[in-house]
Amino acid sequence: MIPLLSVIIPARDEAHALPLLLADLAHLREAGAELIVVDGGSRDATRELAAPLVDRLIQVEAGRARQMNAGAALARGDYLWFVHADTRIGAGSIQRLQDVLVERPVWGRFDVRLSGRSLSLRLIGMMISVRSRLSGVASGDQGIFVARETFEALGGYADMPLMEDLQLSRRLKALARPYCLRPPLSTSSRRWERHGVWRTVLLMWRLRLAYYCGASPDQLARQYHRGPPL
Repeated sequence: MIPLLSVIIPARDEAHALPLLLADLAHLREAGAELIVVDGGSRDATRELAAPLVDRLIQVEAGRARQMNAGAALARGDYLWFVHADTRIGAGSIQRLQDVLVERPVWGRFDVRLSGRSLSLRLIGMMISVRSRLSGVASGDQGIFVARETFEALGGYADMPLMEDLQLSRRLKALARPYCLRPPLSTSSRRWERHGVWRTVLLMWRLRLAYYCGASPDQLARQYHRGPPL
């Protein structure tokens, strides 16, 4: 029997992307999964578009970690699946997750690919997936799923403005290696294309290194939102 699954989606100003994701998840919802959207104060039609397509829609103060924790607190599922609003999910990925949940894993994540068509974006997606498989650490774009009791025992996501996904997955890794699933999820390449592919890669590497060396997540978040230097 497949455990009950709650899909938790933090969103803010995602009126364009979120309905596409919810359409991808519609059959999963029909099969009994719970869809929860946690809005962080959208100024567009995000809430209005999501409301008829989900089981719970709530609004909290903006902050991805805060939003995901709020959704998890309301979830009924044995497993929590955290999915970013600009993600696209194929039927094969959903079926793979359902198959794995029967095995009662502690946690896991998916390989990822970027939505753009350029060779460099495809290469970056492959690099992210390989790095994650080798390190056992996952980013939020990879659709982290975790047993509810484990998530609660760890206290959920740390309330930090950036790197909350790395922090959680490092704590989870101390308990068990992640299940690394394919087919990959597709995440929007809009940031990479807006700021420049390789400048964004260098920024991400620099931010990760600074985080591992003890830099303040607040400082790193300010650098992240400014984007890479020209």
